[in-house]
Amino acid sequence: MSKKKRLIGLLCIAVLCSQCLCAQTRQMGIEELFRLADGQSQSIQAYKTGTEAAREALKAAKAQRLPDVNASLSASYWGNGKLWDRDFGNAMTVDMPHFGNNFALEAQQVIYAGGAISSGIRQAELGTLLAELDLQKNVQEIRFLLVGHYLNLYKLDNQIRVLEKNMELTEEVIANMKARREQGTVLKNDITRYELQKEQLNLQLSRVKDARKIANHQLVTTLHLPENTEISPDTSLLERQILTLTEEEWQDLAEGNNILLRQSQAAVRMNEQKVKQERSERLPHISLVAAEHLDGPITIEVPVLDNNFNYWYIGVGIKYNFSSLFKNNRKLKQARLNVRQAQERHLLVQEQVENAVQEGYVNFLTAFTDLRTQENSVRLADENYSVTDNRYQNGMALLTDMLDASNMKLSADLGLVNARINILYNYYTMKYITHTL
Repeated sequence: MSKKKRLIGLLCIAVLCSQCLCAQTRQMGIEELFRLADGQSQSIQAYKTGTEAAREALKAAKAQRLPDVNASLSASYWGNGKLWDRDFGNAMTVDMPHFGNNFALEAQQVIYAGGAISSGIRQAELGTLLAELDLQKNVQEIRFLLVGHYLNLYKLDNQIRVLEKNMELTEEVIANMKARREQGTVLKNDITRYELQKEQLNLQLSRVKDARKIANHQLVTTLHLPENTEISPDTSLLERQILTLTEEEWQDLAEGNNILLRQSQAAVRMNEQKVKQERSERLPHISLVAAEHLDGPITIEVPVLDNNFNYWYIGVGIKYNFSSLFKNNRKLKQARLNVRQAQERHLLVQEQVENAVQEGYVNFLTAFTDLRTQENSVRLADENYSVTDNRYQNGMALLTDMLDASNMKLSADLGLVNARINILYNYYTMKYITHTL
């Protein structure tokens, strides 16, 4: 029996140790949260790859300024030729050298294309800018998502502490009631009602702990941390000084940093470049041309000369597409309408951002008012609980009064926690709207 007990004890110790090893608590501040997201978020990595692709597209567009160089080399077998009169009489076979060769080297440098190449490069630059803005926007979205989960985690931790504190108070009241029941001054029904409240608190505590597990899992998954990581928020978070700006200052921040505004501005410039590109189709293209040829045999003579003929040339080539005068009008008009539409969308985005900043700022101020209200509510609820408890102890208050005071205190404590977290959330909401997270 002693060996069995020893074995069971060792197994219990092993299980406890494994649980301690599995659960890895990691205290983390918001800045570290952002740093991990920037390096490990799958969404951000995808947008980084898109930015790299856009930069390669820009290099490809700039390469259009380089000359086009073509080389060709061929060898062929020539059959004998036939020679007739104009009426196809007096046929005669013409002996041909049977080996033919051709070598050509040609180079062409565009010196004027109506602005098509420059416009293409500018579009690629704007495409790179848009890709970088998409990346920055995704970073802001991921950070704001993480802030929401993180503050929710902080709120849940505080709710757990409040509920546990109220559980302790409830247990103290129950202990006092049991002592008084022995003296015959409290009915068993009163104790039962308070024990029922304790069970309700226990159920609420269990639900909050489950919600914390969910929030923690969402954070861990987004940051690609080990599954057994338990994130512990920075306990000094609420002690930080909140930067309070005026609405005009927040509006200025949004005007200079909001990515949606910058994207809509880039879209206007992109469509303007497309107008230039369409207009370039109606202009001549001029290029420098150089070529080197080596051909054999020489077939312009009869009999054919079995020799190699080498020639080269340089010159200027001009190409003009006359059909663009009547084919390109609709495309040019469409491109101009796209510019106007992009400008109108930019104005719409300005309105939306301005409204978002104003709404966020009002909510931010409301959060401070809510905090002051909740602080007063906690003070009054504590006073009410103390007075009611004293009256109940002296038999001057009913149990229902005590229960009401206890519930009021719990509600006020939870409201204060939520109000403090809500100020932080609204602050980070303003930073998200202005894209300064």
